[in-house]
Amino acid sequence: MALYFMIPLFASIFFIFLFNSLLNLFKSKKSRDLPLPPGTLGWPYIGETFQLYSQNPNVFFASKQKRYGSIFKTHILGCPCVMISSPEAAKFVLVTKSHLFKPTFPASKERMLGKQAIFFSQGQYHAKLRKLVLRAFVPEAIKSFVSNIESIAKDSLQSLEGRLITTFQEMKTYTFNVALLSIFGEDEVKYREDLKRCYYILEKGYNSMPINIPGTLFNKSMKARKELAQILAKIISTRRETKQEYNDLLGSFMGDKEGLTDEQIADNIIGVIFAARDTTASVLTWIIKYLGENPNVLQAVTVSLLLLLWD
Repeated sequence: MALYFMIPLFASIFFIFLFNSLLNLFKSKKSRDLPLPPGTLGWPYIGETFQLYSQNPNVFFASKQKRYGSIFKTHILGCPCVMISSPEAAKFVLVTKSHLFKPTFPASKERMLGKQAIFFSQGQYHAKLRKLVLRAFVPEAIKSFVSNIESIAKDSLQSLEGRLITTFQEMKTYTFNVALLSIFGEDEVKYREDLKRCYYILEKGYNSMPINIPGTLFNKSMKARKELAQILAKIISTRRETKQEYNDLLGSFMGDKEGLTDEQIADNIIGVIFAARDTTASVLTWIIKYLGENPNVLQAVTVSLLLLLWD
């Protein structure tokens, strides 16, 4: 299943950059004398990126773990980094000593998604963005979208009938359509195809080497990102002219009292699409898997839903 291949990659990339404090050890002569986890850094700049992407990421991580243990250093996507693969190490970083670490991403990721997106921010700005996102997804706000989401689900099921599918990919398509509806409301129909086209190109280059020369995946992604920002600017401009109130996420970001610039709004719209797509699709894929493997649970869930409908 595609999910089996992708989860380790994204999970590991996330944990890599939690170790921002450790990366600073590479930057000064004095720090080079400090102890670092075992491992290899590969070629200058390229590091071990090709080794990671030339095979199943599980194989790469398993071989490193077998040779160096649950904590090891490597060099991925132009960044020297430390990888962790044990629950104990994850707890140390995320809970026990979380105050010593700062979640960061490679500069290339920030350029692709937008430096002012919610998961690149901290402090009051992050708190404000979080509030705006949550405001768009309270029950009162999403109530008007329920019938539309149901229609998307039904259309998706009809299009899959009689076909052999990769569940994770189909769930990504479904969650993307729901995300566009939640962000743009009824406006998403007008821009759906252009938004999809640009985002899919952007997504393909997300984990590419950050070499911005014509023909590279990174270059194509950056061009798509620019076009995506232009489409968003057009949508924002049109809404400002109409001066209507909207209950969707874009409407929340554009509230007069919030004071977000158009660039900040665009960065966060792209960021929310990225954050929602794979994670939600992963959850849905696992739900489908376990419901299929456990008929009793499926029956209980079905009964519960029917009871809700009857109420």
